[in-house]
Amino acid sequence: MKSYLLLLSLASALVASAFARGQGDLEDVRNFHRVSDVLLTAGQIYPEQVAALQSENVELIINLAVADPKRNAQEPFAVAAAGISYVNIPVLWDSPTPRDLDLFFAMMDARQGRKTLVHCFANFRASAFTYLYRVIREGVPEAEAREDLYAVWDAAKFDENPIWRAFIADALKAAEITSID
Repeated sequence: MKSYLLLLSLASALVASAFARGQGDLEDVRNFHRVSDVLLTAGQIYPEQVAALQSENVELIINLAVADPKRNAQEPFAVAAAGISYVNIPVLWDSPTPRDLDLFFAMMDARQGRKTLVHCFANFRASAFTYLYRVIREGVPEAEAREDLYAVWDAAKFDENPIWRAFIADALKAAEITSID
């Protein structure tokens, strides 16, 4: 029991230390981007940043990263303990599918105005899926949504990851929307 209490005290001290260093701020999250008042995208969040999500009134987190014991194993527990709804759609980096996108669209449709954070490890999956949702489902002009996409992506990143350029182009084509190419 003493070991458990010592471990709990140590964990609390680490979290407090993280806040003192500013790691509890959303702006410290890799590739954090505010799309609108109710929609945010980002890279991996950590338990010490959950309080900042609460302060921001985030009600739903959609994680598009695959489960990784070193990077995000504690995330669902920290988020649930904070009373924030949590959904994980594990999108494989090298093979995003239309089925992944359909599930993401269903979750976004169901959010009913809840302030939402969409994230993955580096905000590439999250920003791409969010871009597609905004253009295809919400009717946001493609050029306007592209500005938010390019806050994270750039031409070089698309050149390094042609599967993502093709995935986005295919989704837009299926929706009969002019591609970003």
